[in-house]
Amino acid sequence: MTQVTGSSPSLSAEQSRSAVLAFALLRGAVAAGLGLGSTAVLVLVLWISSPTSDSSSGEALHAAAGLWLLAHGAELIRADTLSGVPAPIGLVPLLLAVVPVWLVHRAARDLLVEEEGRPVLSAAGAFVMVVTGYLLVGAAVAYYGWDGSLSVHPPSLLFPSAIVVAGAAAAGVWTAAGRPVGPLPSWAPVSLHEALARGRFREHAETAWRAAAAGVTVLLGSGALLVAVALVWHAHPAQQSFVRLSGDWAGRASVFLLALVLVPNAAVWGAAYGLGPGFALGTASTVTPLAFSGRPALPGFPLLAALPAAGPGTALNWTAAAVPVAAGVTIAWFTVRRAAPAHAAPEEAWSLRETALTAALAALGCGAGTAVLAAAAGGPLGTRALAEFGPVWWLTGAAALLWTALIGVPGALLLRSWRLRERGAGTWGWVTGAAALLWTALIGVPGALLLRSWRLRERGAGTWGWVTGAVRRKAKAGAEEGEKGQEAGKPVPQTVPVPESVPVQGGESDAVSVSPSRPTPAAAPSAPAQPAARMSDPDAEADADTDENDDFVPYDFLPTDPWHERTARPGEAGPSGNT
Repeated sequence: MTQVTGSSPSLSAEQSRSAVLAFALLRGAVAAGLGLGSTAVLVLVLWISSPTSDSSSGEALHAAAGLWLLAHGAELIRADTLSGVPAPIGLVPLLLAVVPVWLVHRAARDLLVEEEGRPVLSAAGAFVMVVTGYLLVGAAVAYYGWDGSLSVHPPSLLFPSAIVVAGAAAAGVWTAAGRPVGPLPSWAPVSLHEALARGRFREHAETAWRAAAAGVTVLLGSGALLVAVALVWHAHPAQQSFVRLSGDWAGRASVFLLALVLVPNAAVWGAAYGLGPGFALGTASTVTPLAFSGRPALPGFPLLAALPAAGPGTALNWTAAAVPVAAGVTIAWFTVRRAAPAHAAPEEAWSLRETALTAALAALGCGAGTAVLAAAAGGPLGTRALAEFGPVWWLTGAAALLWTALIGVPGALLLRSWRLRERGAGTWGWVTGAAALLWTALIGVPGALLLRSWRLRERGAGTWGWVTGAVRRKAKAGAEEGEKGQEAGKPVPQTVPVPESVPVQGGESDAVSVSPSRPTPAAAPSAPAQPAARMSDPDAEADADTDENDDFVPYDFLPTDPWHERTARPGEAGPSGNT
């Protein structure tokens, strides 16, 4: 009896630990179920409210499963294409991805909160069990949608879907632990361990993290502002595109919801545009502040009405450079808030080296965060010309790092010197001079060249200079090649001898004298109809060249009409007017 009583606490502890692990596994599965259920409810409501939907509830559930997997970064394969070739869909609606990421984060965080009567689970145990439970539900959903019109590409379930789930769970565990910095692994150098043990290192790391997060936030906000201004500027085309996609209120609600979940993507694209690299609209078109080049492969969609006009950029397009300038100033401000507080003693301020290093680390973090967002905001919408949509992640990240480092580091040093100038803890000295020289060189030299080109463009004494010279030369070279091709098919003008005087009606006094040394060209025969059309319409010429290309393979867009209007009930007219 004594032995049984003595062993009971041990058995109870083991049972309690197993119950806590099972509960953590269940929390991960419940988080996945909540995200899947919210998506399914939204899709079913749209399916029920559609008056022309002829699809079954099973097809609607397959669509919901595909959307839920797409929100995690998984790549879908669309089988019902016009060409019969399956087309990938990798453009993730970022607003739709917020729900599953937040659910995983909350599940892992809440497991580490101490509650009375429940054993505390370790951080590693909570992370593993939540991720395992979530991924089990994800695997079941992928298997369910395998035979649907939107099936998942299997490798994308591991990368990036599993990585997204693991990252959200790790962030939840880190948040529950108080967001500590460290400890470093055992293989790290001893100097790094000693630096981490100092309180100033932790303060620098926290400041750099906050400044980087603020810089990324300003980039996204400025990108969203660019998109909003462009939509207001092109309000009429956007309204026409919205009305054209669907005629009933259920279809318009679907289009509105789709545009809403793509708003964060548009903000990232706007930030990439302001940074300089821009974004791709298919494999043959790129949009940057300097030029909108190529032939975009665009479906009709309201957000795409915010695109600038094709051709070289204007001074209005170049004002998008204010986006990275705002991010750099933000990083400088958040760094100096801790480096030289407003009411702190001069000896408490950070050194020049510490301030510059913290601002540089914040710029590095801003570049890394921007690169991750750029990679998540783009993706393919099909094959061939539709294989690339969105910003190039490494170019966008490098541009964000370069802009914020060139503006943030000198800006932080300038702000620090300005705050300390009245307290005797520093002078303007060489720091202020070097920063002022760098800023004036970065802004004054390009500004002078642009202003000179702007003034000379109306007088014919120059062009837009080195900024747009490359774009104009490229466009001019293409036009000359087209003219040479047109002139190759023209007949050669012939000359005929003309007498010295040609009598006309009215007598000899009305004769017209013509010099025999200057022959008059005979009237050239009229050009054929097809070459004349090409000369008057460059688009027609490009279309004819496309038809003559034997390697051309047609591609199709994603259906622009809502999914619930692709088919109609027997005897009713579909969206295209066919019965």
